[in-house]
Amino acid sequence: MATPNQDIPTQYDSAATERAWYERWTAADVFSPKASDSCRTSDNPQSCKDGSAKNPFTIVMPPPNVTAVLHMGHGLNDTVQDVITRWRRMAGDAALWLPGTDHAGIATQNVVERQLGTEGKTRFDVGREAFLLKTADFVKQTGGIILDQVKSIGGSCDWDRTAYTLDEGPSSAVREAFVQLYERGLVYKGNRVIHWCSRCLTSLSDEEAEHSDETGALYHLSYPLSDGSGQSIIVATTRPETMLGDVAVAVHPDDPRYASLIGKTLTLPIANVDIPIVADTYVDPEFGTGAVKITPAHDPNDFEVGKRHALPMPIIMTPEGLLDNFSEAGERVPSNLKGVDRFEARKKIVEILKASGNLIKVETHQHAVRRCYRCNTVVEPRLSDQWFVSMKELAAPALEAVRSRKVRIVPDRWEAVYIHWLENIRDWNISRQLWWGHRIPVWYDKDGNVIVSRTTPENAHELRQDEDVLDTWFSSWLWPLSTLGWPNKESADLKAFYPTDFLITAPEILFFWVSRMIMAGYAFMDETPFHTVYLHGTVRDTNHVKMSKSLGNGIDPMDVVQLYGADALRYTVISGLGMGADLILDPNDLEKSFSPGRNFATKLWNIGRFLLSNVGTDSVDTIDSVDDSKFTRADRWILGRLNVAINECNAALGPARPNRDVWDEKDLNSGLRLNEYIETARRFVWNEVADWYLETTKARMAAGGEDREVARIVLVHVFDNALRLLHPVVPFITEELWQKLPRNAERPAEFITITNWPVENPRFQSNSEFETVRDVINALRAKRAEYAVAPGKVIDAFVIPDARSGFITEEINLIRNLTRSNLKVETGVDDPNAAHALLPDGTQVIVPLGDLVDMEKECAKLQKDLEQLEKQLVALTGRLSNPGFVDRAPANVVEAERAKQADWTTRCDQMRAKISSLCGSRG
Repeated sequence: MATPNQDIPTQYDSAATERAWYERWTAADVFSPKASDSCRTSDNPQSCKDGSAKNPFTIVMPPPNVTAVLHMGHGLNDTVQDVITRWRRMAGDAALWLPGTDHAGIATQNVVERQLGTEGKTRFDVGREAFLLKTADFVKQTGGIILDQVKSIGGSCDWDRTAYTLDEGPSSAVREAFVQLYERGLVYKGNRVIHWCSRCLTSLSDEEAEHSDETGALYHLSYPLSDGSGQSIIVATTRPETMLGDVAVAVHPDDPRYASLIGKTLTLPIANVDIPIVADTYVDPEFGTGAVKITPAHDPNDFEVGKRHALPMPIIMTPEGLLDNFSEAGERVPSNLKGVDRFEARKKIVEILKASGNLIKVETHQHAVRRCYRCNTVVEPRLSDQWFVSMKELAAPALEAVRSRKVRIVPDRWEAVYIHWLENIRDWNISRQLWWGHRIPVWYDKDGNVIVSRTTPENAHELRQDEDVLDTWFSSWLWPLSTLGWPNKESADLKAFYPTDFLITAPEILFFWVSRMIMAGYAFMDETPFHTVYLHGTVRDTNHVKMSKSLGNGIDPMDVVQLYGADALRYTVISGLGMGADLILDPNDLEKSFSPGRNFATKLWNIGRFLLSNVGTDSVDTIDSVDDSKFTRADRWILGRLNVAINECNAALGPARPNRDVWDEKDLNSGLRLNEYIETARRFVWNEVADWYLETTKARMAAGGEDREVARIVLVHVFDNALRLLHPVVPFITEELWQKLPRNAERPAEFITITNWPVENPRFQSNSEFETVRDVINALRAKRAEYAVAPGKVIDAFVIPDARSGFITEEINLIRNLTRSNLKVETGVDDPNAAHALLPDGTQVIVPLGDLVDMEKECAKLQKDLEQLEKQLVALTGRLSNPGFVDRAPANVVEAERAKQADWTTRCDQMRAKISSLCGSRG
């Protein structure tokens, strides 16, 4: 007899277990692959193909902002990354999940400036150097919190390689990239209209200035000709405060309404300056009045018109959004409007125009307004000197990578979005008027000459460095490169782990970050940085609103971990995550939201307790040591079902890498069906191992002898493999249970997290004979339930085997035990008061009702149910015979009603047959 396993608590303690196992994993360094582990650094060039060394598998974590704490979006994203990483580690890859954080220029600076604001100070009060020291101190206090939280949910990152975008390595990469692009003529400084945030006091890229549809007003203004003729031109604008920066009114050159006015001048109201009427094909003569006010310094389209006509470009707003005269064309802003906020100025200008008769009318108008993605301030287009990256050349190979299938985007519906963005790409404004970030590596001498350098020039004290910093995305687009050692192309990590494999993120940064990383990969390494982009869904509340701390509908993952454990959180998000689908959770009911994970963890623990208490702690032989003749049908069935589970899990997880340099069409959307994978693993351990196979072993385990040992071997083998299949999703509880399994040659590893992923054993195929046994058991259980037989009552029953199911006799005791029946095998049964079930293979199951039920009462009930159903069927048939209904009702409604008719007809026939069989003359 095996020694009982006493070391299994009744309840699973997630808090103590998770903390202990994570400390043991990290102490053993199981998450840190060495560069030498990768076949790419092997002396054998074929080692990646022949398996003589490990394939690298690399995921770089989308670096969270150092100001952030873990929210449910992070919880989802990090869990998905960890599931994939753990799967590949167990599959034998040198799996690296590289973590890190982003300095988050605008976001971090905003936080620190708000802190200064509580002291009544601005950054300008403390100065640049002191402000940067204060910000760095803030980051030291908060930056590591989110990474500690990733550990709390089980993230198997290589913490020794943790990166930060302002570390020396990534900073060196930023400078190198800037200089290389400058030397290639792709970085340039230009005076252009950019998106300006008057709150953050910095320029923004097109993507950072987010569109929102808002209701505003369209103001129709009259600009009189300056010749005193009394004629005027009507223009319409949503921003009358910018009129003081108007330098022309443009009309289409072929518009007959204005042909005689081209070249004449208008008097700009309020400013009282003359501006020309110019002809330009930019104007749509069919839109509005066919005349457009041109404000080159405050509108990107007007800027292009201004360049074509060599017009002045006066800036009439301060960086803070206050009206004032900044450049060219004299004093346009009168003293009573100087220093007035742009929106207050709008009201005042409208009142002045109304009083002077120059306001013709005001209409309600729906239009797109851009707002800062960080502070939601309305963005102001503003002429400014900025640094740009010319993007078309960089975008070309990134476009081709997706079109040629070198990179797949999953789900593939996002491909069209990616292609549209890159086909219509505009130059990237990379300079920001901030202090926190990578300082632009450009210096100017006293004569204004530009010096671009990877390092600080020796005579820097004689030079002036550019005041601006680089857009945060300029460091994060280099993330797969800089974290692995680039620009040092001899870096061991770069050689071993680049290119990476999966990039797992949310769709909203497909352009911000993902596309730019692909561009950077081709620009600096001449290859894509990863081969798969997996865009998972968004976490939303039950009203399908995206979870957000500011909206008050968020969930703190740490609350979930504290209440239910990390495994419960992980199981819930993975089981609820369909391909590209959003994850719906209820922030007001954590119990309901995370019950799938909590319930599964409880069930798995109870399965483990029961199984482990039966198999004991004595070592067991491996499954391969058992002769085929020793296996029961149930043994062969569960071992075959294990093969099915392994294959289905593998298919759901999908290929880890393309078979060739490009993805086959059939593989483009394969895999990454994580909810299907975990459901397969759950079904195997819960519905097949626990509900069926464990039940078949009870008598064998009690009987002892050689058969008991075979059952022990099979139990340990299938539960071991079930835990391995489950491990990537629920790593802590599976490690705890796996450690308690009896040891043998199949389990040489110290931890389940570094043991082998299950592989199919071709020795075992699906066993249809045991499926028939299950069908008999299910049929008997169904009859017990149908006739409300008390659980403890033993029933008489008969089975009439089909010619192919004679083996039922050999399983008779098992069936009796699992159905509390006195089952007998017969060739025929003549009992008019018996319940019958016909199985798919022709086997019949018969339960004599005898004194199990009150036949008179049962027949009366059946007859009443039949009459009621027949009455409903007559009404339904009449409705379907009515042309008025069939012709007028929607086709899908008619189709549904016909399906209902067929179903009710079948049910009536079944009930009549049952009444005839059971009730005879009583029916």
